[in-house]
Amino acid sequence: MQITSSSIGRKILMAITGQAMVLFAVIHLLGNSSIFGWLNGGINAYAEHLHSMPLPIIIGFRLALLVMVSVHIWFGINLTIENRGGRPQQYAVKSTQKATFASENMIWSGALIGLFLVYHLVHFTFQCISPETAALKNLVPLHNEMVPNVLGMVVAGFKNVFVSFIYAGAMVALFLHLSHGIQSFFQTMGWSCDKSQPILVKFGTLVALALFLGYVLIPLSIFAGILKG
Repeated sequence: MQITSSSIGRKILMAITGQAMVLFAVIHLLGNSSIFGWLNGGINAYAEHLHSMPLPIIIGFRLALLVMVSVHIWFGINLTIENRGGRPQQYAVKSTQKATFASENMIWSGALIGLFLVYHLVHFTFQCISPETAALKNLVPLHNEMVPNVLGMVVAGFKNVFVSFIYAGAMVALFLHLSHGIQSFFQTMGWSCDKSQPILVKFGTLVALALFLGYVLIPLSIFAGILKG
């Protein structure tokens, strides 16, 4: 019960919730990649499959994500204020890694990601931005039924240079945040040592880079005319 009252306890909660969101980012990317047609019906079929799930499951999943994001943000701000106040508590394993731009700006990259998430939800989930291209208002045939045109909405959205710029900037922030955050998870949990730390740093950077490239490939393909609505 004292996990939230100790610095290490809060770091552990941040680490666990952070890695849970990394897992979500991987799964979300796999789903989004259906836009390239590997799934029969593409991203429209993927979106329809998600929304056909029982409502309690959808609500429960979204609430769980909201809790994880809230915990991560709250303790991230809390620990940043505490550390800048000169009362930091050491990690379970003492860090041997030199400070990097990513590690020194975790609060800012996290803030940018948080702002982007709000924008992303308003744009593609609640579909309040560019309502004329909203998937819910533009139905297309799929497997003998009419479903929301998610493909058309995404393509129309990323054809807007401003939208793509916001998206690309957010993915840069995600790369910076994860390139430090992933290896920091193992350090916080006490699962790293002097020999394994360099490997974990490279692993975190590679995972962050893979997610960055995977996500930006979609708007780049739209600009190149490979993906069309």
